[in-house]
Amino acid sequence: MAYHLEGRLLEVCDCRVLCPCWIGEDPDNGTCDTIVAYHFDKGVIDGIDVTDRTIAIVAHLPGNILKGNWRIAVYLDDKTSDRQMEALLKVYTGQAGGPIADIAKLVGEVVAVERVPISFNVDQGRGTIKIGDNQYAELEPYQGATGINTTLTDTIFSTVPGAPVFVGKSPHYVSKQPALGIDVDLKGHNALQSTFVFDA
Repeated sequence: MAYHLEGRLLEVCDCRVLCPCWIGEDPDNGTCDTIVAYHFDKGVIDGIDVTDRTIAIVAHLPGNILKGNWRIAVYLDDKTSDRQMEALLKVYTGQAGGPIADIAKLVGEVVAVERVPISFNVDQGRGTIKIGDNQYAELEPYQGATGINTTLTDTIFSTVPGAPVFVGKSPHYVSKQPALGIDVDLKGHNALQSTFVFDA
């Protein structure tokens, strides 16, 4: 299986800013409840076009991010066809190899896979995401003295290997996923955004 995926990522979690997971340290609370969403501005998986689709992963990390055993629920936007869904799940379960397989191997259990309405409106470190009725986050970037958005690079862990990440915070982050024990309603915690190009 071959794929080319490029687009934008949004990540929020219940760590304070900045999230220590990106530099390989333990999460602020000992565990981490997070949303990681990938929107494909362009994408092809084995000839199947996945442009304008979004996949979002709601996860509970029991400890250090690099030690794995993540428990996750996977959401695909409700415009995703059966063929697109099958292709995306092969990539995000690691069956297609490449850089995404390195992240997928950290998953210990998948508790749900669903198609739901997803609104992804994130660019240059600012925006919002809504996943069904139970997940919502806003994102605001931090900026340097010249007004350029602050970025994080060359970290030991990244969900977008090789790409710089816009560092920010979430004015509001809501996540409810009973199967994962997640019930979050927070203001002012960690948020990150980036772009990605994945090839395999």
